[in-house]
Amino acid sequence: MAKATFAAGCFWGVEEAFRRVDGVTETVVGYEGGDTVNPSYEDVCTGRTGHAEVLQVDFDPARVSYENLLDVFWEIHDPTTLNQQGPDIGTQYRSAIFYHDDAQRAAAEASKARMEASSRFPRPIVTQIAPTSDFWRAEDYHQQYVEKRRARAF
Repeated sequence: MAKATFAAGCFWGVEEAFRRVDGVTETVVGYEGGDTVNPSYEDVCTGRTGHAEVLQVDFDPARVSYENLLDVFWEIHDPTTLNQQGPDIGTQYRSAIFYHDDAQRAAAEASKARMEASSRFPRPIVTQIAPTSDFWRAEDYHQQYVEKRRARAF
């Protein structure tokens, strides 16, 4: 098993997209990249903690490669909007890849370079590539939020 961590806007939709990927065995939403110890959702929403809303993914590399996960990452958000995804604005909604080892760093940088060279995006990519830092699990009501809401609708 391996881990990957991505920030691509509000973590609810990011988690939903990655939960559908064959080979992803677990997803946990949380906060990473900031200075506050054990921040709450309310803390992160102020934009003063420096954290991004992130998704930590456990995956089976025999079933899905890290490169395939990077492809999903580029598909599900706009990596050209600084500190914003759709109507969500603030540093907590930034685009970032938090790598867990040198191989992930190299793969993330190569993937970003391919995206930039492809001209797929009309503006420069602003995605941050950084080493993992302390990961703080989000409150339980945020975990699998989209799935829980869908279940309550029926």
